Amino acid sequence: MKTFYLTDTGRVRTHNEDSVTILKNISGEYLMIVADGMGGHRKGEVASSIVVTHLGKRFTELASVGTKIDAVNWLNDNINEINKEILEYGEQNENSKGLGTTVVTAIVTKEFLIFGNIGDSSGYVIKNNKMHKVTKDHTLVNLLVDAGNLTLEEAKSHPKKNVLMKALGAAEKCELDIFDVDNDSNEVLLCSDGLTSMLSLEQIEKVLLEPDLTIEEKVVKLIKKCNARGGTDNISVAYLVRESGDIA
Repeated sequence: MKTFYLTDTGRVRTHNEDSVTILKNISGEYLMIVADGMGGHRKGEVASSIVVTHLGKRFTELASVGTKIDAVNWLNDNINEINKEILEYGEQNENSKGLGTTVVTAIVTKEFLIFGNIGDSSGYVIKNNKMHKVTKDHTLVNLLVDAGNLTLEEAKSHPKKNVLMKALGAAEKCELDIFDVDNDSNEVLLCSDGLTSMLSLEQIEKVLLEPDLTIEEKVVKLIKKCNARGGTDNISVAYLVRESGDIA
């Protein structure tokens, strides 16, 4: 496996509320996480950091995540604990009203590939030189599109396109959407909406398919392209490329 992750404040925000990591346990399994925090007085970065720190610590303590069902249960249990942790932080600290975060995560093993998400940070795979979105954004406009009240084109420019219907820390219970993906995808990309609000799927795909760039150069190029277009939000990318022998 080749992996690389990077986060950037962008050109408009004064600080970075995103957190991102890729971790490997002793069994050679990988955990990828991108969390995009929200909340006043720099509390968004507290919420996103809680996600990455908690999940990361628990993952590296594991010898293995076990079967696919074990991995799904492990993710759900830890996300429930994290949600409680964020809610408690909000209750115990003044100026933390509205504290919350999105999360998109992937567990990559030789046997399976699963994604989980809450909010509008996104997960993709590249298969046969084509990029496919795996996760589904929990936004107001997505809800309206699903209900038939809005077209996809209208959703792109809707004034409330960034309104989240679901986030960690926003409610007592917050369930992760789980996506079980065919295990023959050779590339996995997670990102915050700082990337997807600036670049189209086709523009991201074009960079990732450039044959002469290393994975580090591809991630850096994506972030530079976002900033060249205005960089209105924090931008975070986690990228994993499987090599021959990495898939059972």
